[in-house]
Amino acid sequence: MARFRTEGLDELIDRMTEMELTTGELADEMLFAGAEEVKKAWKKSAEQHRHRDTGDMINAINYSRQVRKIGDIKEVDIYPQGKDRKGVRNAEKAFILHYGSSKLQASHWVDYADAIAGPMVEDRLNNIFDDWLKEHGMD
Repeated sequence: MARFRTEGLDELIDRMTEMELTTGELADEMLFAGAEEVKKAWKKSAEQHRHRDTGDMINAINYSRQVRKIGDIKEVDIYPQGKDRKGVRNAEKAFILHYGSSKLQASHWVDYADAIAGPMVEDRLNNIFDDWLKEHGMD
């Protein structure tokens, strides 16, 4: 589905790159903090688009604790994990609700979730970085 990207983090990434901080504990802390904000946005968007039936899919929205590294980029997957009480994959339901089907109009709820997540992620990561700079006497 969608790949989260926000322009507002470019300056932060550039600063971290200059300081050689794009790997290690701080980068991982920021990655998971950002994933938590995206997870919140997915849940909010699903609710706003009225995609709650039993709540299984919304409750299953989470992110992988396993970091993938592709080149210089670290990432984690965020999606509804597992199966619902009837054995239907939650990710499959999310996909159909997002893109639609011959019987269901597309809602593009994940695109909306990623759009509202942008400012949330930017604020959270900038705060974490500012706190780290203060802790290390670099503010």
